Amino acid sequence: MQSLEAEVLEFIARLNACWTEGDPEELREFFHQDMVAVTPVEREPRVGREACVAGWAGFARNAKIRSWVERGHTVRFFGDAAVVTYFYELRCRMGGAELTLDGRDLFFLVRENGRWWAVADQFSAFP
Repeated sequence: MQSLEAEVLEFIARLNACWTEGDPEELREFFHQDMVAVTPVEREPRVGREACVAGWAGFARNAKIRSWVERGHTVRFFGDAAVVTYFYELRCRMGGAELTLDGRDLFFLVRENGRWWAVADQFSAFP
């Protein structure tokens, strides 16, 4: 189980590095075609890979990301599915202001044909 947990945590780390340090368009390699995201800034969920990639890419284009830190990960397995939760701190410059955004994230992953896909994400700032 520990190696499977490490595999999932590496997947999450690579997914987040993709949009915080690299090219957010590459999130297509992480997001399932039927991905759903519930965000704190949109009333309706984003549905589908392309809508989710567009959301993350739009944020990355509008913010100069200074740092991304994750901590306190938990992973729970349910057959070929996993739920990953963690806390994050994002430091960025947006709209001329320096921001620190602290919050929590929850990813639901499925394993299809030997590889992990993110099928759902919900993140929010701390209350």
